[in-house]
Amino acid sequence: MRPLDGIKVVDFSRVLAGPMATQILADSGAEVIKVERPGKGDESRTFAPFFDEGQSAYYSAFNRGKTSIAIDLRNSEGQAIALELAAQADVLVENFLPGTMDRMGLGYETLRAINPGLVYVSNTGFGQTGPYKDRKGYDTVFQALSGVIDLTGFPDGPPAKVGVPFADMTSGLWIAISALTGLMGRQVSGQGCHVDLSMMDVQVSLLSLPSAWYFADGITPTRTGTEHLGRVPSAAFECTGGEWIFISASDQHWAALVDVLDLTVPQSWSEMAVRVAEREEVMRVLRAAIRERDRSVLAEALRRGDVPVGEVNTVPEILADPHTQSRGIVGSFDDTNGRPTPALGTPGRYSGFDGPRFQAPPELGQQTTQILRKLGRDADDIEELKRKGVVA
Repeated sequence: MRPLDGIKVVDFSRVLAGPMATQILADSGAEVIKVERPGKGDESRTFAPFFDEGQSAYYSAFNRGKTSIAIDLRNSEGQAIALELAAQADVLVENFLPGTMDRMGLGYETLRAINPGLVYVSNTGFGQTGPYKDRKGYDTVFQALSGVIDLTGFPDGPPAKVGVPFADMTSGLWIAISALTGLMGRQVSGQGCHVDLSMMDVQVSLLSLPSAWYFADGITPTRTGTEHLGRVPSAAFECTGGEWIFISASDQHWAALVDVLDLTVPQSWSEMAVRVAEREEVMRVLRAAIRERDRSVLAEALRRGDVPVGEVNTVPEILADPHTQSRGIVGSFDDTNGRPTPALGTPGRYSGFDGPRFQAPPELGQQTTQILRKLGRDADDIEELKRKGVVA
């Protein structure tokens, strides 16, 4: 038994944010029916990189544990099938431009009339209202507009994007939060709801700390590289051999840090406010000392002194890390041909429930026939729908 057993999700979303959210729900037990266009399906099926057998690793990363039905939503018969699916759903997720679902007869008000308990999540770039609502955008566009890119990088360098699809993935988390919040609200009110979730709003909401500096002191936050505006040290330092280590120390850690590095420094540096005011000199002294140290030896010495520290790992290093391995976050599923495929799992573990479901993503339209049979279509009807290209 899993926490979301019995919850049915119809997923009209593509690429990353929506599929990531519905995969989280699928891992936790929800039945997720992915609605895709015949022929190519979700465009991320064609995105690099690819496993040896040709399957997109990008697609696989966000579509585990779902079923797939291929429906031509431009066709009135296809729209009728999608309407039937939504009529039975607890949650619907879509990421079309505002008005698109309405034009297909699948808008919230239409579905609410036949399924009052439906939690309908519309994830768009700029929301259902506002002067930008009809704009298109991608992850990096939202990072740029929201100020995230302006805050990322080094002071003497150009702005930089975050190293992962930050806007897409944080929006994916908020889609999942919104769906679950809507379901909890339904428990109270007996009614579903329409969630208007803007990726742009998500990014702006993440500026809590930079905006706090602006609200409180009128300061426009700028790029600080790996450093922290209010804490010194909190930065990445280069060790001997070109490896990097991240040290973040408050006042209670300062004495141990100085001891491990065998430094002679002003007593006044024991106070954070002084270290922040004299940032350049403090960082110069620390960089010079750390540059002469072996990373692994220094990291262990700092941990023995309870100084917060972390090696700056590469992706292969953290995937192979013994703690990562022991937590089971790296897993494997058998693809539709029975070949083992590595993947990262959902991190939550819930006592009293089975662990996250870890199943292969579906082939395009893999369950079309099965899903249509559940809707009451007989074999002749299904064959005719396929012949006309309504489904595939």
